[in-house]
Amino acid sequence: MTVLRLARSELKRMTGGLLPKLTILALTMVPLLYGAVYLYANWDPYGNLDHLDAALVVEDTGATAADGSTLAAGEKVADSLVDGNVFHWIPVASTQEADQGVSNGDYAFALKIPQDFSANLVSPGSFDSASQAMLNVTTNDANNYLLSTIVDKLTTAVHSTVATEVGEETANQLLTGFGTIHTQMLKAADGAGQLADGVATLRDGTATLHDGTTALNSGANELYAGQVKLRDGANQLTEGAGSLSSGLSLLRDKTSMLPTDSKTLADGAAQVAAGNAQLNTKVQDVAAQLEAADKGLRDRVVASNTRLMDAGVITKEQADSILADFDAVAASNPVTTAKTKLQTDAAQIQQLADGAEAVSVGASQLAAATPALKDAIVQASGGADQLHTGAATLATGEQTAVDGTGSLVAGAGKLDDGAAQLAAGAGTAADGSRTLADEIGEGAGQVPNPDDTQKSNLSRVIADPVSVSNVSQAKAGSYGAGLAPFFLTLAMWIGIFMLVQAMRPITQRALASNAPSWKIAVGGWLPFLAVSVVQATLLTLVVDLALGLNPAHPFLMWLFLLAAAMAFSALIQGVVALLGSPGKLVVLILLVLQLVSSGGTFPWQTTPQPLHVVHEILPMGYVVTGMRHLIYGADLSMIIPTVLGLLGYTLLGAALSTLAVRKNKYWTLKSLKPEIAV
Repeated sequence: MTVLRLARSELKRMTGGLLPKLTILALTMVPLLYGAVYLYANWDPYGNLDHLDAALVVEDTGATAADGSTLAAGEKVADSLVDGNVFHWIPVASTQEADQGVSNGDYAFALKIPQDFSANLVSPGSFDSASQAMLNVTTNDANNYLLSTIVDKLTTAVHSTVATEVGEETANQLLTGFGTIHTQMLKAADGAGQLADGVATLRDGTATLHDGTTALNSGANELYAGQVKLRDGANQLTEGAGSLSSGLSLLRDKTSMLPTDSKTLADGAAQVAAGNAQLNTKVQDVAAQLEAADKGLRDRVVASNTRLMDAGVITKEQADSILADFDAVAASNPVTTAKTKLQTDAAQIQQLADGAEAVSVGASQLAAATPALKDAIVQASGGADQLHTGAATLATGEQTAVDGTGSLVAGAGKLDDGAAQLAAGAGTAADGSRTLADEIGEGAGQVPNPDDTQKSNLSRVIADPVSVSNVSQAKAGSYGAGLAPFFLTLAMWIGIFMLVQAMRPITQRALASNAPSWKIAVGGWLPFLAVSVVQATLLTLVVDLALGLNPAHPFLMWLFLLAAAMAFSALIQGVVALLGSPGKLVVLILLVLQLVSSGGTFPWQTTPQPLHVVHEILPMGYVVTGMRHLIYGADLSMIIPTVLGLLGYTLLGAALSTLAVRKNKYWTLKSLKPEIAV
């Protein structure tokens, strides 16, 4: 009995009537019911989120920004959400109504924008009251657990959008502030320069003040010295006034004959004055005659020079030289000397005559005034006594003045020292203010002053400093396409598992034959393989043509799915053939283990460590990975090793089936009446 005859015999049995044919047809459709229908239901759930009712509560009252503009961020966010049409947003009046609707299941979730939303967005403009703006979301996992994850992504996107917009505006204001600071620092640098100039002027003024206080100190010392001298002079005045009083008394006694003597002096002085006047007249006449003679002689020399020049005998320069020589000789001849002496003597004689006249007049006045002088001397004697008393008082006052001037000298010294310190401090301040002006100028150069284009670019970068460049080497076109590798693989395992409910792993007729065990095993497996090939082919056609999976390598994907069907059918047929009805439970357990360890949804590395071993041993994880590479167009270098691995699993299934044939060729009571049959 050949392998093909054994397989054909089982297939004829399964297609011998209408009901068996319907059974085979139903079993062929199992992967479609599980894989294709599930993918159809979940092909694009994110594209249908607009069928979910979501409550939207806007309580934001708006705010006034630092530049005076009005910000209504809550309304803007709400309008953006409604226009985006991701969910079916239903405006709700109050937070309580929205929360109650989520609790009742009327709304999938609620997004609430509080009344201080805009105010908190602009609050960074005040260092004292900065607060984060809040978006309040109410979810209920009783409505749907995954919905919370979807809503988290939505609110994260809204948060990122609002944060970027507000951050960009804030960054723009910050950069504008830098420009303002730059401008103000330039003004401050100019002001500091003016301050430095003013302090330099102050320094010069304090230096002048120091010079003045030094002069004041010197003057105070001189005043002190003068006061000391004045005090000494007052003491001397006291002594002199005493002597004056004694002398005036003696003078009063000696001037009793002064009127007679002064009259005699006046008469003699009058005679001397008359004689001097006659002498002066004669001397003046002689001097005039000499002057006239000298002038006439010079005039003749000038006239002679003029005639000689007219005659062309001499030049004007020679004439001037002759006249100069004449003047030089005339200035030194005896006549000129005598003339000069007479003029001098005449002046002296005139002074003598005037003096004699004045003496005569004074003597006459003295003679007339001596009686009064005598009386005045008597009065002066009395006044001298009073002067002596006043001088003593003055001496006492001067001593007090000396003491006060000493205090003034001490104060002037301190003032001079203070002025010196002030001058030194002003010098330091001048240097410091100049350094300040220079440093502020350098600092202003270091403060950025971006233009509008730079501010716009920098604001975008500051608001969103990290931009992700997502290069997808292989990408699923939709949510359903992302789940397809897992559910297609899972559908094939379930579909083949369902075959053992109606098909026999090994027929009793084959066991009764003399055929080799391996032929019987392969003959029992081929019907499973044939049906699983049909299952894989129908599943591939439906998901590709009806659902629009559009794999990158459709033909290779089909061949790979056939290889998976080969391995799965061999393993399932071998396990059930070897273990009988308990083998079906084993296949189901293998299904559950592979369901959680194959990495169909979350990466298998995120599962508990014991399941990592399951992933490495069982085939479904490798099939899921290979299907992803073929559907999404990733690297295909791992396909051939995976196919070889599936061939190994096929051989393992064949070995189990062969072992089952060897075991079941010997009938026992359990063979005739098994303990359990499923």
